Amino acid sequence: MSDKKNFNDQDWKEKLTPEQYEICRNKGTEPPFSGKYLNTKSTGTYYCLCCGNALFHSEKKFDSGTGWPSFWDPINVQSVSTKKDLSLSMLRTEVLCKQCDSHLGHVFEDGPEPTGLRYCINSVTLKLEEE
Repeated sequence: MSDKKNFNDQDWKEKLTPEQYEICRNKGTEPPFSGKYLNTKSTGTYYCLCCGNALFHSEKKFDSGTGWPSFWDPINVQSVSTKKDLSLSMLRTEVLCKQCDSHLGHVFEDGPEPTGLRYCINSVTLKLEEE
């Protein structure tokens, strides 16, 4: 996808469930250990629920023990963007879909090699297409 997906707030409310809207558009977080993709071992590609942008591949998913699906690298640099987040009075790095700016989760520098990163992503923001 090459065109940025920019819907107005009402469009998002019509397109998403209340839970999806709260997490994707209001930067919410699903409860830990509750997401449907937390323990998924299926091979495939994880897409943005909101716009269909390819975000992560299952080969880069790992069990971080944190309660959310974790990946050590996105599919490519066109998949996600990051932004400084001070919302909880601490510095974190927010992960956004580069296509539609939906909040996906946060990235931390305590992941496995080769990147050393842990993309901690809300299941509700993802759609898995199995291979």
